Amino acid sequence: MTDKLNELTAAGVAVWLDDLSRVRLSSGGLDQLRREKHVAGVTTNPTIFAKALSDADEYNWQLHDLATRGVDVEEAVRMLTTYDVRWACDVMRPSYDGSEGVDGRVSIEVDPRSAHDADKTVAEAKALWWLVDRPNLYIKIPATEEGLSAITDTLAEGISVNVTLIFGLDRYSAVMEAFLAGLEQAKANGHDLSKIGSVASFFVSRVDSEVDKRLEKIGSDEAKALKGKAAVANAQLAYERYTEVFSSDRWKALAAAGAHPQRPLWASTSTKNPDYRDVIYVEELIAPGTVNTMPESVIHAYADHGETRGDTVTGAYDAARKVFADLESVGVDMDDVIATLEREGVEKFEASWQELLDGVRKSLEAAAKGKGAPNKAAKSNAKGAEKAGGA
Repeated sequence: MTDKLNELTAAGVAVWLDDLSRVRLSSGGLDQLRREKHVAGVTTNPTIFAKALSDADEYNWQLHDLATRGVDVEEAVRMLTTYDVRWACDVMRPSYDGSEGVDGRVSIEVDPRSAHDADKTVAEAKALWWLVDRPNLYIKIPATEEGLSAITDTLAEGISVNVTLIFGLDRYSAVMEAFLAGLEQAKANGHDLSKIGSVASFFVSRVDSEVDKRLEKIGSDEAKALKGKAAVANAQLAYERYTEVFSSDRWKALAAAGAHPQRPLWASTSTKNPDYRDVIYVEELIAPGTVNTMPESVIHAYADHGETRGDTVTGAYDAARKVFADLESVGVDMDDVIATLEREGVEKFEASWQELLDGVRKSLEAAAKGKGAPNKAAKSNAKGAEKAGGA
């Protein structure tokens, strides 16, 4: 059988997993995906952790210890999530070493409630970098206006960054500017640029969801014919900007000092509309030097029936611009689409973070009352994860 994920990797697309849980770690499932499905990185977010931590059995021993220590809920959340991310970094270390630090990365996000507070974002990024203490970590920072300076300042500290929640082209250009400025400052601060990594997470399927809703409301045949086209066109034009920035003299000077480019990462790549092909946001966004982070279901779907047709991005710029022109002609305001998506993206992560805090609070209360005492299986899990550090 053809190894479709290997073909995708050979075309220049790094396959990353958009998920993490204690179950996935303790079962060896993540390592299996690394070895068998070419998974070369992991992304997480508050929604993923809220879901993972709802499975209390895998976390009982650590919750018991945290409750015994009397830590507050926010510290408990950080201890639980950084434990999992540290363990995942160790699992992915062979990919990191084998790619000379390009892949094998695992991301953890700053508190999304700080998305509009640059100073607090930088302070938390530094704390997370210290807590996880692994070279193949990425700190995720939302690409809000306030987040741009935080991106620069965090990189200037020698900390690797995954910039998340990018929806629009102009904001993406500002993110790349923040990256270049951060590396220039890092170099001036004496950091080894070859050790600093970064990706820019450009969200895909959510763009179609929002635009399609507006096209359906417009209701004309011309509008409906544009459904399912905005997201891919948006990402293709983002890649055009990427190639321009990373062929500039400014970038070449940083590359000569050992820097790696900030790769575009296609995020939100599961298909929300069942009428669309389930791997459309992988097949239509194949280009050298990119990352595609997928839920496990999409990884398996591509392994089964994905088609790697070479570069599907760089020859599509004119067609993508026509899609944007056609959207404008039928009355879709893409600036408003992007602003809506950014606002809702931060709000959704804030809601997931609150859900995470509420769940951990209840679990700590139960553990303090003796209802969450560590069981035999949980103790075994803890022992198996010793390399990831303690609670």
